[in-house]
Amino acid sequence: MPGNPNPSSAPRPTAIDGALIRELSWYGDQRGDLSVLLRGDCAELRGEHFGQAYLTTVRPGVVKAWHRHEVQWDRMIGVAGTTLLVLLDGRDGSPTRGAVVEVLLGGRHHHLVLIPPGVWHGFKNPGTTESMVLNLPTEPYHLDAPDEQRVDPHAPPAPGLPAYDWAQRDG
Repeated sequence: MPGNPNPSSAPRPTAIDGALIRELSWYGDQRGDLSVLLRGDCAELRGEHFGQAYLTTVRPGVVKAWHRHEVQWDRMIGVAGTTLLVLLDGRDGSPTRGAVVEVLLGGRHHHLVLIPPGVWHGFKNPGTTESMVLNLPTEPYHLDAPDEQRVDPHAPPAPGLPAYDWAQRDG
């Protein structure tokens, strides 16, 4: 495969303290394509911490939100279709408390998003076919003591935070 398939750019900051986005690249030849999503030696994206890997799907028009973690960092990558990932900083004492970040995942939007603990996040599929997101969280899921809090997607996730309007915006 020609070229170096490893990510060549540093993760870039977002409007939420600690949340990062790394643009990913595809390298290919006549045999097919390859994209390195995360390396264990990428300290900026907590690559040395691995809990599990899972895929989640989102049906067209569906909102899957809000949730957050106390310990776990999430690393989200769009695999199929297009998914709107929304982050809302709900951390007490955070310099970016209340900030919102919207990121499209999948298709032409090939990047990894690092989500710190305490940041509310959720998905919406704006497309017409099911979308799929890969998560590489830093912690394994524990059925008896899940590290997550879930709330209504159409209400403010916590007192003092804004509600998010999941409606499609044209223009």
